[in-house]
Amino acid sequence: MDFFNIPTPCYVLEQELLERNARILDSIQKDSGAKVLIALKGFAFWQSFDTLKSLSGTTASGIYEARLGFEEFGGRESQKEICVFSPAYKEDEIDSLLCIATHIIFNSFAQYQKFKHKIQQKNEQLSLLGLAPIQIGLRINPLYSEVTPPIYNPCIPKSRLGITPGEFQKGMETFGLDGVSGLHFHTHCEQDSDALKRTLEHVVMHFDSVLSKMKWVNFGGGHHITRKDYNIGLLNSIILDFKARYEGIEVFLEPGEAVGWQCGFLLAEVIDIVENEGKIAILDASATAHMPDCLEMPYRPNIKKISRQNDEINIEDDLGVAKGKYQYRLGGPSCLAGDVIGDYSFDHELKTGDRILFEDMIHYTIVKNTTFNGIPLPSLGIMQNGKFKLLKQFNYLDYKNRNG
Repeated sequence: MDFFNIPTPCYVLEQELLERNARILDSIQKDSGAKVLIALKGFAFWQSFDTLKSLSGTTASGIYEARLGFEEFGGRESQKEICVFSPAYKEDEIDSLLCIATHIIFNSFAQYQKFKHKIQQKNEQLSLLGLAPIQIGLRINPLYSEVTPPIYNPCIPKSRLGITPGEFQKGMETFGLDGVSGLHFHTHCEQDSDALKRTLEHVVMHFDSVLSKMKWVNFGGGHHITRKDYNIGLLNSIILDFKARYEGIEVFLEPGEAVGWQCGFLLAEVIDIVENEGKIAILDASATAHMPDCLEMPYRPNIKKISRQNDEINIEDDLGVAKGKYQYRLGGPSCLAGDVIGDYSFDHELKTGDRILFEDMIHYTIVKNTTFNGIPLPSLGIMQNGKFKLLKQFNYLDYKNRNG
């Protein structure tokens, strides 16, 4: 394809690779009996949802994600799940979710008690209509997670996410579990199924007696299911063993990253190259605005350099930090001094007008975009059978309308 006919910056979804991920995730459903939900916090590219309709529904972290899942993927009436968790809900948010959610998961006994009567009243209405009730869940903290760095670890000391075993026991003694039908834990990030196996030992150790009374349990996200070396066989056996231990219990998985894993890229253009103890290429894509995980994790994305000479397109892989003949630091166009993507090198010179392809940029990057400095949001496109289609471009009003 001609990468120079794509407007930059632009996120490009590769349709065939998304279809591959969908097949893998659906195989988990068929082989283990678990329900796989799309976590919209990690993948909300809704114009591709038709490709994912074999999955069981969506999971949301707030009212807007829940509404997007309801409108574009389907809800109760279409036999799709919409699970919602938030560290804390406002009254009006619960009122809106009553018309959308199939599962509402609370982060504390206080919130569960505050809103359970509203949910029970709604369930009476749903029963009269012959529709399934909204399920109430509680998020637990098993005091165990292998996630690094700490910013992504929900089980660090003083974490605000999930009810610890001691607090859960106090809550049961004070309020009971009337209306609670499930538990939820989310303690993984880009991890293999062996981490889940070790985590479940702690979940069972602290919550075994409660699990035996539940109808469902949500294993959360962070399971790197579509990664090439992920142990799918172990995941299936873990789920089957868990369901055998707690007879009749339903298991949910809510991967976000695994849905969009390695199925698209961000394309940028080299705008200028400056000198300061080395060559620094300034792009029209920003780390802070368009690739915030580069600064949060931090991590160094894999890239390709794309140049054009005499109507021929040349694609060259990065050789690593200071390993190639020509070395560059890549940075964004914002005023933030730390808007730096990383150091790269090539066998051939990087020039103004060349394109830089950042691999694996469809999950999380899109949903975490900002318009910091008034920098335009990247366009959205899709590539299918080697052909590019532009889906959406953003303009000045997208910046103006979110600032007043």
